[in-house]
Amino acid sequence: MTLIPLVYHASYSKLALPPHHRFPTTKYAHLRQYLLDNQLATPAQFHTPTAMTAQDVMQVHQREYVEQFIAGTLPTAALRRIGFPWSDALVERTLHSVAGTTLTASLAINQGIALHLTGGYHHAHYDFGSGYCIFNDLILAAKNAIASQQVHKVLIFDCDVHQGDGSATLSQRHQGIISCSIHCKENFPSRKQHSHHDIELTKGSDDNLYLETVEQTLALLIRIHQPDLILYDAGVDIHQNDDLGLLNISQEGLFRRDLTVLSMAKSENIPIAAVIGGGYSRDALQLSQRHSQLFIAANHLW
Repeated sequence: MTLIPLVYHASYSKLALPPHHRFPTTKYAHLRQYLLDNQLATPAQFHTPTAMTAQDVMQVHQREYVEQFIAGTLPTAALRRIGFPWSDALVERTLHSVAGTTLTASLAINQGIALHLTGGYHHAHYDFGSGYCIFNDLILAAKNAIASQQVHKVLIFDCDVHQGDGSATLSQRHQGIISCSIHCKENFPSRKQHSHHDIELTKGSDDNLYLETVEQTLALLIRIHQPDLILYDAGVDIHQNDDLGLLNISQEGLFRRDLTVLSMAKSENIPIAAVIGGGYSRDALQLSQRHSQLFIAANHLW
């Protein structure tokens, strides 16, 4: 049995937010503990990322935007669009979390699979952040993987309920990165961008339609693009009880989706790095159970 590499940093959940803020910042620490408590992971599996530097981030994002965010001088309107109040803790969390996805990709290339206990900041664009996303970890990880010359083509397979609009625009700027977003048509963002492949599902779509779409789409993308690495955004905001989602996917549907994606990558011998993506609920246990389906599916296969 393979000891699947898991990536986590304590800063992910150390973010003080105003009361009743919708972002579930404690979910990362809760998920880590849930995995340990339920024998889905051991402490030995965890890898700790080192924070990215501003220069690292500028490989993908505008210098002025990066510098203003780190210095805390972003305009109020820009912060409002991101959805977080600025703090030193936010900077620490951001630089560690984007580094975490790059580390996850590197571990996956070497070991076949790796899973990140945060990530999926797919609403971050070249010169602005949006929807709780500041820097685009998926594009950064893909670019770094290609720069390492270990891979030539990276597929971002985004199954979060919201379109990866930032990944869509940024992937057009970097050779070798293919973006695919399977999302709810009626959900955020209202103004969609053009990924290389966009699959829109209507509000209320159920397990059968969703799982058929995921399987057929990934099979086609692998055949067309023959990626050397898959970055998989396993957002659970597709769940029928998610606070911000509009699809009707069961917990069994979450597991079957993750099992399908991971097993297809494994059968084609393509390394896969997964991030947990979005998931919104006031119930910490339910949220941990939804996100844990990814880890249960991985443990079934490796």
